[in-house]
Amino acid sequence: MSLPPGFLDELRNRTSIAQVVGRKVIWDMRKSNQAKGDMWAPCPFHQEKSASFHVDDRKGYYYCFGCHAKGDALSFVRETENVGFMEAVEILAREAGMQMPARDPKAQEKSDRRTELARVMDEAVKFFRLHLNTQAGAEARDYLAGRKLDKAAIDRFEIGFAPPGWQGLRDALKAKGIPDDLIIGAGLAKESQKGREPFDVFRNRIIFPIRDARGRCIAFGGRAMDPNDPAKYLNSPETELFDKGRSLYNHGPAREACGKGAPLVVCEGYMDVIAMVEAGFGGAVAPLGTAITEDQLRLMWRIHDEPIIALDGDAAGLRAAMRVIDLAMPLLEAGKGVRFAIMPPGLDPDDVIKKQGRSAMEKIIAEAKPMVTLLWQRETEGKVFDSPERRATLDKKLHATIAHIKDPSIHGHYREEIKRLRWELFGTGPRGGKTPPRRSFTPGLRGQGRFGATAAPALPETRASLLATAPDDVAEHLREAMILGICATHPALIAEFEAELEDVPLRDPTHDRLRHLMLSLAPQPAPEIAKILQEEVGADLEKLLGLPHLRSAPPVRNADNPDLARMCLAEELAKLDAARAVRVEVADAMEDLAGLADEGVTWRLAQAASLRHRAERSKLEDNSDMGEDRAALSATLQAMIDGEIWRKKQ
Repeated sequence: MSLPPGFLDELRNRTSIAQVVGRKVIWDMRKSNQAKGDMWAPCPFHQEKSASFHVDDRKGYYYCFGCHAKGDALSFVRETENVGFMEAVEILAREAGMQMPARDPKAQEKSDRRTELARVMDEAVKFFRLHLNTQAGAEARDYLAGRKLDKAAIDRFEIGFAPPGWQGLRDALKAKGIPDDLIIGAGLAKESQKGREPFDVFRNRIIFPIRDARGRCIAFGGRAMDPNDPAKYLNSPETELFDKGRSLYNHGPAREACGKGAPLVVCEGYMDVIAMVEAGFGGAVAPLGTAITEDQLRLMWRIHDEPIIALDGDAAGLRAAMRVIDLAMPLLEAGKGVRFAIMPPGLDPDDVIKKQGRSAMEKIIAEAKPMVTLLWQRETEGKVFDSPERRATLDKKLHATIAHIKDPSIHGHYREEIKRLRWELFGTGPRGGKTPPRRSFTPGLRGQGRFGATAAPALPETRASLLATAPDDVAEHLREAMILGICATHPALIAEFEAELEDVPLRDPTHDRLRHLMLSLAPQPAPEIAKILQEEVGADLEKLLGLPHLRSAPPVRNADNPDLARMCLAEELAKLDAARAVRVEVADAMEDLAGLADEGVTWRLAQAASLRHRAERSKLEDNSDMGEDRAALSATLQAMIDGEIWRKKQ
């Protein structure tokens, strides 16, 4: 649906972002200035105690100085309510008293049908809940009582009962004037393959309504009462309302509980979730009859930065954990992780709570293991590494697995942790080499040279000089300054390159603070950005733009040439990204070769350095994307490792 020109501007003008955000946070009134619309609170997007989440009510935007979340009222509603753009517009328009423009007929028809299907599902909820209290539901009530579910829990989760019989629900819905196409479309009945009347999907089952994040009933889960039923648990078929790979049981209540500080615990089934919630763990959810999907994992990360996967302590539960590891590896990023709470053998969360009590479950959750621990366990448990070949196989498997991690920082930390675990197991570094001790200074010998001569200490001005750092650090520091200088001279480019500026790590703390301030101002007009920058960081900005290589740079000197600035900014960002990626590859090569003969190491690193300089020259000559160079470099380095090129040929 397209909105008429000016509609969103009018909506933003009528909306107070402080009021919208205020429904989800508690303002820090010591830090806030309500009269000026300058509000501060703990961030609703990540767990923190300090008030680093800033809302500017006059300008209509928010920014978190901790997790760097930013946006306006629309984006805030989208993120916190887990709704699409148009749904967020509708929510704010309704609150602002604005009439939504008419939709195109097809979109309106689709929306109307989904509304009708949701209404049918609500009628089905009433039918199932009613029949739980009939004579036919006596056995189901006894089963629930045996699972220690009282009336309050049954009412909270709206548990019901589908009576035996082929058409009980269908007949009840048709008596209310609901046609077969809606009953079948909602997944409540199926067409007969024998030419007979449609029949109910759920028969003689305890029923668990499944609701989406907005509270709409979108599906049902049913547990068979007949022990001979081939399907112990049965979910609704996928419909216009229900996509099981994109849904979570207890999604809405869990999101609310996690917003108040509860952990997000992912269980295997309905009864586990209910037992967890009844025991006080409100942030419990479950996938719906399938292994956790990528979409479900992303949903979990929208609720909590570090979901805890609570799995049964049997072989099947551990296999499920390993599948989650392989799924999550490529998706990991800073601030988004997964932990695993493994139940005692033969017990699920419901069993633990009933047999060992809430405190036992609380301890299991508190001791949840990070993903790298289970990865190491998967590759080493029950195996013997008594030969170089077996150890090399372990190295190769671990290297291939963590290679899927795209975030360079997380990838580096995984490598370090694997090295530590390997040292604990073997007492050696990669490839069996002893990990060298860290270099330390002996008192009285500081500054002693290679041959025992004592070097004169560096002068203070020398130590403070940029040239005292490594050449790569110098180049990257100058490139960071150039990127920020171009953005300061051409503020309109900040929004255009917002994604790239967010992703690039800046090592200089002053540079990083300036970058975060620029990103927080990205939604504002260019003159407003320039004004605020001058007010907030005028001294730092003047110092930055006074650097010799910036004063003479064409994009900084020519403030009226945005095309030149755009081209130069793109090039500087690409060069910085490429240089750091190549350095990571060379560092990986050095680590993989630790413990080998000095001659082999020297030859290998010389080859890596040659490839690096060749890639950099290629980038400087044709200004092309270094993706191919980086891929070729990575492949070549790995081929050297696999081929053991340091060994002399016989």
